[in-house]
Amino acid sequence: WKRFCVSFSSLQTRSLLSVFEEDAGTLTDYTNQLLQSMQRVYGAQSEMGLATEQLSRQLLEYEKQNFALGKGDEEVISTLQQFAKTVGELNTLHSELATQMADRMIFPMIQFREKDLTGRHKHLLIKHEAAMVKYSRLPKKKENEKVKAELVGEVAYSRRKQHQASMQYYCALNALQYRKRVAMLEPMLGYTQAQINFYKKGIDLVSKKMDSFLGSVSSMTQNIQAQLDSEAEAMRMTQRELLSMEDTVYMPDRDPAPVNRTLIQKAGYLNIRNKTGLVTTAWDRLYFFTQGGNLMCQPRGAVAGGMVLDLDNSSVMAVECEDRRYCFQITSPNGKTSMILQAESKREYEEWICTLNNISRQIYLTDNPEAVAIRLNQTAIQAVTPITSFEKRGEGSPNPDRLASIMQRKHLTSSAPEPEDLIVPGTPIQFDIMLPASEFQDQNRAGGRRTNPFGETDDDRSPESDDSLLQQVFAVRFLGSMAVRSGQTQEVIYEAMRQVLAARAIHNIFRTTESHLMVTSSCLRLIDPQTQVTRIGFQLQEVTQFVAHQENGRLMGFVVEGRDWSEDDEEGEPSFSAFVFESNTEGDKICYTISLGKDIMEAKKDPEALVQLLKNMPLTNEGKFLLLDNETGNTANGGAPDEEESEA
Repeated sequence: WKRFCVSFSSLQTRSLLSVFEEDAGTLTDYTNQLLQSMQRVYGAQSEMGLATEQLSRQLLEYEKQNFALGKGDEEVISTLQQFAKTVGELNTLHSELATQMADRMIFPMIQFREKDLTGRHKHLLIKHEAAMVKYSRLPKKKENEKVKAELVGEVAYSRRKQHQASMQYYCALNALQYRKRVAMLEPMLGYTQAQINFYKKGIDLVSKKMDSFLGSVSSMTQNIQAQLDSEAEAMRMTQRELLSMEDTVYMPDRDPAPVNRTLIQKAGYLNIRNKTGLVTTAWDRLYFFTQGGNLMCQPRGAVAGGMVLDLDNSSVMAVECEDRRYCFQITSPNGKTSMILQAESKREYEEWICTLNNISRQIYLTDNPEAVAIRLNQTAIQAVTPITSFEKRGEGSPNPDRLASIMQRKHLTSSAPEPEDLIVPGTPIQFDIMLPASEFQDQNRAGGRRTNPFGETDDDRSPESDDSLLQQVFAVRFLGSMAVRSGQTQEVIYEAMRQVLAARAIHNIFRTTESHLMVTSSCLRLIDPQTQVTRIGFQLQEVTQFVAHQENGRLMGFVVEGRDWSEDDEEGEPSFSAFVFESNTEGDKICYTISLGKDIMEAKKDPEALVQLLKNMPLTNEGKFLLLDNETGNTANGGAPDEEESEA
């Protein structure tokens, strides 16, 4: 029943309602002109009755006149009296005709035009919108149960009243399709019958054919009226059933249905955050829906919706915004466009995020998008189940391009490592990189170099001078990191990707941290895009493995080797950690850049090898390696923010 109730405010209902209202408006304009014509006919007939009555009285007044010469007046008087009687009888007929016109033609048309529920429907709609605004402002942190209960009750009451008025309004619009036909026929039927009765009393010249025609029109009117009565009775029964439901059906955030994470289409009302000034914002409640790979919005009063954002390769994450619940943010692939939306309930909040993420993966372009969405959701849920090998996971993939590489790996190795051999079961996963306050202060102090205005330089060279040949920046989102057992095989990165994504899906962790990954010929640095502070950095020689995901090209990861000093060993035991990222650009490009950095690092040991590498690689005008074309980004210049470009 709740889905039936919600359908009253759906886009299809609103579109259909606008068609009915447009039809009703056209009918109103026409009936205004028709009523004016009928009133003119009635006025003429009434005037005819008044005129004949006056004529009859005036003929009788002849006898009362005092003529000086009254010869032969007796015959004239008797004749005029007979004429007055005849005119009086005609006056009676005209008066009856005018009365019948008023009862059978004017009154039905006026009664038809007076039945209008538009005002009450719009008034209750405004009250419901006001109640929803109050409910949307309900704070999340300092929640008052009494205030919350009052607001929820107010929303439920306004929805019930709006629901009841809407059903009455919709019933009236549906009945209008029947009533307008009756309203067009009934007045003319009454007018024609009144005229016939008028002439029948004067002279019986009406043919049986006319009687048969009027009888058929009357029979058709009765049939339409019977259909209207049946339809009205059915709608009344439906109203009684719907209005007998509990108030919880109308309450927000009370839907017991489970969250559907496999949707590729979604529609409903959301609150959107708009800036009204430098520091002021406003929230508007609008109707949003998805169409293909686009997010659409249809404002109130609009005939159709318009595109708001292209969802392909966009990112969707939960955010904390102005102490409001159920807020999430959509960011375009280039990072220049973003919007914050608020859902009505937790179920809508999770379904919107899952749906938009499914669309951003371009699932809708596949032959069977519903099946792909279900398979991806099942893969995320079942990812916690141990899998015997990475190759077995590849065999289950429907992608035929991977079959050759999988078969080749089977010939090269007889047994693949087990997941327990790659990662210790139960290893904790870190979903964010927090920068300590001490590191922030140290980096700010280190970054504050003084410049000699006379062009003289210090003897100490900055660390960036060694990276002048390669310095590439990629916009990435950190997904997670965890300790691993091995750093010499790429399978450990695939297993880490699987466990990180599975943990995020199971625990509903949608929020990610966006950073800039800088690749140089000596190190990898993860930089905060707002403060330009390095969150974490690794020497390139510590990176033992790096690879991009074979199915999702935007996923990539690498393994870093460190030392474990907990065993009081002077050299320390080697330890390995896997880091997983999502990038708007292809993960293979990041891996290629890391590989190039390692080649440059090795080539620096041999000047001849470095010269040979410089000859084989294209360079920019500044003498740096040209990695990407103009569409995907340019080589950064000394870490300047305005030149650090990437697809994100």
